[in-house]
Order: sequence, then C-alpha cells, then structure tokens
Amino acid sequence: MKGLPTQFFATLVKKANEQIAAGHDVINLGQGNPDRPTPPHIVSAMQEASANPLYHKYPPFTGFPFLKQAVAQRYKEDHNVDLDPDTEVAILFGGKTGLIEIAQCLLNPGDVCLVPDPGYPDYWSGVALSGAEMAFMPLREENGFLPDYSQLKQSDLDRAKLMFINYPNNPTGATAPASFYEETVSFAQKNGVVVASDFAYGAIGFDGQKPISFLSIPGAKEVCVEFYTLSKTYNMAGWRVGFALGNKEVVRLINLIQDHYYCSLFGGIQVAAATALTASQDCVTELRDVYESRRNALYAALKTIGWEAKPSQGSFFSWLPVPKGHTSQSLADLLLQEAKVVVAPGVGFGEHGEGYVRLGLLSPEARLEEAVQRIGRLNLFG
Repeated sequence: MKGLPTQFFATLVKKANEQIAAGHDVINLGQGNPDRPTPPHIVSAMQEASANPLYHKYPPFTGFPFLKQAVAQRYKEDHNVDLDPDTEVAILFGGKTGLIEIAQCLLNPGDVCLVPDPGYPDYWSGVALSGAEMAFMPLREENGFLPDYSQLKQSDLDRAKLMFINYPNNPTGATAPASFYEETVSFAQKNGVVVASDFAYGAIGFDGQKPISFLSIPGAKEVCVEFYTLSKTYNMAGWRVGFALGNKEVVRLINLIQDHYYCSLFGGIQVAAATALTASQDCVTELRDVYESRRNALYAALKTIGWEAKPSQGSFFSWLPVPKGHTSQSLADLLLQEAKVVVAPGVGFGEHGEGYVRLGLLSPEARLEEAVQRIGRLNLFG
C-alpha cells in the first residue's frame, strides 16, 4: 500500500471541498466529471431492465453476449473495425479498471512500462501494483504532444512489455494522426511491446476532425488492446461501463483476471449500455457540439484577458501555459484561493506537465466565462 502513488484527484477534490465548506462559490474546472445527465432513453432502458428477474441473478462471468455484440457493432459503424464479440471484447467495470488490470496481467517486477508524460495518473497505479517500473515518454508541445520513440533509451526498451498511449489526450487535448499510429505499430512489433490505447475520449473531436481508433490501423490488433468507455460518450461516468478491445490474448487475460475479481456488471446496466451503443447516436453528436461550443467560448474569453493558448483538438479539456513567475501548483493554489476557480496543476500529470494547468469544459458557457473573468481580475497576464 505504501508503494502506491498519491491519488492526485483525491487531493484536488479535498482542496475544492474545503473552500465550498467555507461558503465560497467555487467553479470547479479541475476534474473530468461530465456535468450533463445520461440521455433519457438509456435511463429508461435501465429502469425497465431492472424489473426483469433474469437480471437479478448472477450474470455470465464475462458479461452478456448482447453487450459485446453491441460494442462490436458500434466499432464497425464508427471506425470500420471488425471485432469478434466472443474473443476480442472484454467488458470492464469502467475503463479505469482495465487500465489497472492490463498492467497486472502483463508486467512482472523488473519489467518496464512506457508511460506518457504528462498522462492520466492512474496508469501509474497499475504499474505500481504489478511491481514493475515506469519509463516516461515526454509529450512536448513542439511535437504535437506525441511521444518521440527515437528518444527512448534502449535499456528501457529491452525491458519494456507494455506502453500506454491516449488520444484524444488527457490532459493536453491533442489528437493523433494515422501516421503516428502506423509508426506505433512498427515500434511495438520491433520491441515486443503491447500497446494499451486509451480511447476514452474517442467520440470527442473538434473542427470536423473525427478521432482515429488505433484498431483501425493495419496490424494494430497484433500489438494493441484499446480501452473504450461509455463515461464520456454518453455521460455515463457513474454507471461504470467500459471495454477492452482487440488482441485476443490480452482480452483473454483480462477476462481471466476478472474471473477472480468480479462476476460482471448488473444485467440492467448491460441492457442500458447496449441501448446506448445501438440506438440513435444523435445524443453523441449533440454532446460533441456542446463541448466544441464551450471550447470556443472559453478560448474567446481567455483571449480577452491575454491568456493565449492553442485550442484543444479533442477531449473535454484545455491545456494552458502558466504565466511567468508561477509553477502549475502555485497558479492552481492562487486561482483557488483568490478567484475560487479550481484548475488541475500540470505537474500532477507528470514532470513534463509542469508549466501548464488543465481546465475542464464541464460547466455551462456562462460559468466558464465567469471563471475567466475572475481570473482576469488577478492581472496575471499583463
């Protein structure tokens, strides 16, 4: 237990809650918790299914076939990816669970996991639980927040078994072109590395650009398992439904480890999840449009106070440089204390996150604009 990393978001929430408890009006842009409700047709499917005695029993250990078929159908329609529901789909208790489990499945003490820096901190948790080591892949703005594989140490590559990538990216909001994924297939094949593609924000791309599924790249299934979740796409964060998709052997291992942990998701939730995946996707289009409109409003407001940054390409995050004289933590603390605005300090996502803060697009436009106005009164940007 002492070897586990500090839970970054728990610390962030604690600081915000202290201000709220003191009676302050806090605008929390620091977390990645969707603010809109789950679409009504999905809720209705859950309500109806909950009354079905069939789902009051233990579900099949690996989940109901209809849910695996539903996600395979969605991937075919959205990304032209063919998935065998029986062997290339594992149902997860949310995407986060799978990101922890894959490290436990593939890594032994002394092995190396290649981890993006900055990146989602829970990648570190699975590596810590496996007893393996991390080698960080810097994501630099000048390289489009993509890792440069040529800069990795051969000594790390010799021991590497697993690598995490994540586009649209948390925290930077960057997306990845097909050429990057093609390079990643070759890199993984050459070095004997399994790629864990975290595609949690796969439905959220801006400016008419649709995010690319790594599994759509030739050869990807040989080296990759992709993690998808309903949390962001359908505002179902509290429902805890995710999937591991792709490489048959990795999917088998994840199903095996879950046989020892769980007895799959409540059947009513599986029915609702299948409804989300197979019904009209208009709600997904609408949600993406909301986030794009919020992004545009946020960056327009930021410009008025002199806070310049390149707009995010996807996800529901914005990645902003800190002003001179501040670290990411000192800026985050100042904004909370003086403006009552919560942002996530970039250093919480890794060493190379220093110099930035992350803002979520998870409040209405008026609230985002108010947050920027509060920050503007501090005269941090000249």
